[in-house]
Amino acid sequence: MHQNNLFLSPRSTALALAIVACGLLAACTTPSGPTPPAGTTSRPAAEFIRPAPGATLTRFDGNRNKGIDIAGSLGDPVKASADGRVVYVGGDLRGYGNMVIVKHNETFLTAYAHNNVILVKEKDVVRQGQTIAEMGKSGTDRVKLHFEIRKQGVAVNPEPYLNGRAR
Repeated sequence: MHQNNLFLSPRSTALALAIVACGLLAACTTPSGPTPPAGTTSRPAAEFIRPAPGATLTRFDGNRNKGIDIAGSLGDPVKASADGRVVYVGGDLRGYGNMVIVKHNETFLTAYAHNNVILVKEKDVVRQGQTIAEMGKSGTDRVKLHFEIRKQGVAVNPEPYLNGRAR
């Protein structure tokens, strides 16, 4: 697979294709192994917190922007929005830069993109509010966090979930 004049490793290529096949960040089943923390596997909804305190730069529109962009400074902490298990860490998906994907249950995933430093690894269990990365500008033109919530594989507007209004 050739992308941006960079050749991806076989592992990266396989992972990228798997993510795309599941509907880009979809809530597909992960390979056998540890399961997410107790209480996060069967609930249809999760309680989410804002992963960074900055202003919202760009809002969800469902087309061009499948999440929100949050302002910040280089190195600002990026927090896990809810308890879950890290299912992807890498920079293999064009347009996302260094990204972390957390699976919260069979319904919800969150994605945290454009990080400068990633502090977790795949299969790590994370807790809500835990610092998982440091904000950066990988794959973009300015420091920001691109944050997505995927519900059953479909990008949804994160703001109602962050404000406790959505289920």
